Amino acid sequence: MSVKHVLSRGLEFGRCVCQLGFLKSAGRVVAGNLRAAPPARTVQPRAFLPTRYRYYRTSLGGLAARLQSAAVWRRFAGGSPRNRSVLLAFGVGVGLIEQQLEDERGSAAACQEIQAVFRKKRFQSPLKQFASGYKLEDYKIGNRIGKGSHAVVYEAAAQFAPVTESGGKSRQREEDFPLAIKMMWNFGAGSLSEAILKSMSQELVPAAPRAVKQEKEQMILDGQFGNQPKRMLAHPNVIRVYRAFTADVPPLPGAREQHPDDSAGLGNNRTLFVVMKNYPCTLRLFLEVTTPSHRVGALMLLQLLEGVDHLCRQGVAHRDLKSDNVLLEFDSGYCPRLVIADFGSCLAQRDSSLQLPFSGAWVDRGGSASLMAPEVATAVPGSGVVIDYSRADAWAVGAIAYEIFGQRNPFDGAVGLESRSYEEKQLPPLPAAVPADVQSVIRLLLRRKPSKRPSARVAADMLHLSLWGRKALVGHDSAGMRKLADWLLCQSAVVLLRGCSGPKGDSVEAELQRCFLSNLELEDLRTAAGFLLYG
Repeated sequence: MSVKHVLSRGLEFGRCVCQLGFLKSAGRVVAGNLRAAPPARTVQPRAFLPTRYRYYRTSLGGLAARLQSAAVWRRFAGGSPRNRSVLLAFGVGVGLIEQQLEDERGSAAACQEIQAVFRKKRFQSPLKQFASGYKLEDYKIGNRIGKGSHAVVYEAAAQFAPVTESGGKSRQREEDFPLAIKMMWNFGAGSLSEAILKSMSQELVPAAPRAVKQEKEQMILDGQFGNQPKRMLAHPNVIRVYRAFTADVPPLPGAREQHPDDSAGLGNNRTLFVVMKNYPCTLRLFLEVTTPSHRVGALMLLQLLEGVDHLCRQGVAHRDLKSDNVLLEFDSGYCPRLVIADFGSCLAQRDSSLQLPFSGAWVDRGGSASLMAPEVATAVPGSGVVIDYSRADAWAVGAIAYEIFGQRNPFDGAVGLESRSYEEKQLPPLPAAVPADVQSVIRLLLRRKPSKRPSARVAADMLHLSLWGRKALVGHDSAGMRKLADWLLCQSAVVLLRGCSGPKGDSVEAELQRCFLSNLELEDLRTAAGFLLYG
């Protein structure tokens, strides 16, 4: 819009406000002229509206109301040059505001269109679908590959032929173990299948459709999640449970030593078995032998944030996020792909509030002390007390980031900081070679107050912009917003073309870019850009 056009449009609105000031609320008149179809989420011009014009955007109604008052009217109703200058300044302000709103409407519409395109392309697990597998006898059990306080994990292979998406049969070498079977310790759920599944239903939160036999699914999950089973959509950075069933505990390798009551057939000798993909190692084991480059480290951090954001959107708080509960494999370019696993301590809610009433000390906070967010660690049980977990997992990602970049978790061990009492200035410095944007994200994630801490979505958007769109943040005005919108359109085209020309799901970077575009929200993106530009 030219300067002449801005002035003419601004003067038109200014004159309208002044002429109708006594007849009706000028704020309503101006609002009516500027009104647009409301987007899905309220858009606030934070980072890209120049500072000197923000007052007009945020208090236009108040300014118009002042012009209604008799005192102001008597003072500025004349035709002197001074009075014309006042109206001209007001007109310019309103004209610039209208242009900003037009840009916002265009950017919001572009974001919604991009989001709609990529949300249609739901993530599909590369593992072939099962036609059977509801019995332990359907699997060949290999060596033990992991053990925790609530379960033991064995490598496994299906003794039936998996069904491909096209309906054909696929051959599987007998020595391969593409699956993992997790056997839960049944300490008090009884020996009835329904009671076991209901007691351990948190393990089924990342379950795929038909993971549990249909006749049992509704009955099992009703008591835990409400009238309908909790069903979480698939995501490349969250584990997928392919089968879940109960069975008598067999004489598996090490079972007698690890769980003597079950292995001897005493007490609750039936338990839950969960079938998943077999991953090479955990994040902790990987970081013990490898220090990733700073770019790879940023991609790993970004994957954790994308996974946590997906959980929050689905109404799930993991509550026990740590490097032992993150599994790892590699894409074709040997870039680590991370998946969040072990949902035994999760909080799953259909209303997605992620708020847990903390009425007594018997309520489980979840997690370990070294990775427990301040708002969780400092909560004192009592009547009406509620723990908000909406940004607790994002805080844990900030602590894990230190491990990713070769440092010790600052909250781990007796000599570390305590999340309930630390001050932000006490956080140890990250290696100087870690990019400034990445360091900024980690520092923001570890802020004590949740209200000052970015959500996982905003933190992920910060890393996306830093990795692929930093050059688009050339300004802090509406021109910068338009350039960012142009970059989003170009990025969408690149990702779509890449998806059509190559194998889907093969590249970690391609997966991350699809996640970013499918969750695109202008308000979150603007907040992320503001953090990057202004800190």
